[in-house]
Amino acid sequence: MSYRKTLKLICGFAGGSAVLVFAAAAADSRGYFGEHRGGEAAGRWSRLTVLRAAQPAWTPASHTPAPTGHAWDFNWDKRDPSALTNGKKTSTTAPATEDPSSEQDNSKPKATRNILLIRHSQYNLSGAIDKERILTPLGREQAEFTGQRLAALGLKYDVMIHSSMARATETANIISKHLSGLGVELVSCDLLREGAPIEPVPPVTHWKPDAVYHEDGARIEAAFRRYIHRADPKQKEDSYEIIVCHANVIRYFVCRALQFPPEGWLRMGLNNGSITWLTIRPSGRVALRTLGDAGFMPPDKLTRT
Repeated sequence: MSYRKTLKLICGFAGGSAVLVFAAAAADSRGYFGEHRGGEAAGRWSRLTVLRAAQPAWTPASHTPAPTGHAWDFNWDKRDPSALTNGKKTSTTAPATEDPSSEQDNSKPKATRNILLIRHSQYNLSGAIDKERILTPLGREQAEFTGQRLAALGLKYDVMIHSSMARATETANIISKHLSGLGVELVSCDLLREGAPIEPVPPVTHWKPDAVYHEDGARIEAAFRRYIHRADPKQKEDSYEIIVCHANVIRYFVCRALQFPPEGWLRMGLNNGSITWLTIRPSGRVALRTLGDAGFMPPDKLTRT
């Protein structure tokens, strides 16, 4: 083996240990790799020994990830059936034959909620007031792509809720044209308006929200509690709901739903017109199926304004 090959192998697999590189190079220059101990086979064995020696010792204790957070809170939405029935008094007038567990069974959710969070399309940043911050021509194209994608999924959407801000309303209206045959109801909501949900960590100096964190945060948290929760016990079939809103709101929702630190919301980025899909099981488990999916758009149509 040449000097360069030996050096490359040891640096690549052994982490670049200077001592081992020097030793291997010296051994190669003296013909120890292949000229002694039985020819080529012995040479390969010697090189393998050097590489093994360069690798750090492995033990389960040093490589097994350890949990760093709290256990999953199954009553995160305050709708866990077991929590709802705890502390309730048993009716003294109930028939003796009534199953005491029937009340809890009837209060258990049975359906899964699928919530598709759509970020509004690109809009006019130079608008002085909200009604002037309408979609750009590219933004309208993006909304068309998003509408086509939602239609292509072939899901039975129950409702489309959108922020009352101009850019979100216009995005929702364009999307709705692609779902016109499904009878999807459009609902406007002020709680979903853009804002600063909580001071981000790590802090940033280049982004300063107009509103105070505690003002926007209370409103966006109220929106989360209204729309992100497990299904009502009366709901029999799985549902698919669309929410068209804003990047800050969506990122905060994702952190809260997954029980991640909410102050980490600004560590994620979302493209305009992208789809974020949350699934909420009857048990209270939450899964993130997609985050900011915009792969259905051509690369030259992608923006993040």
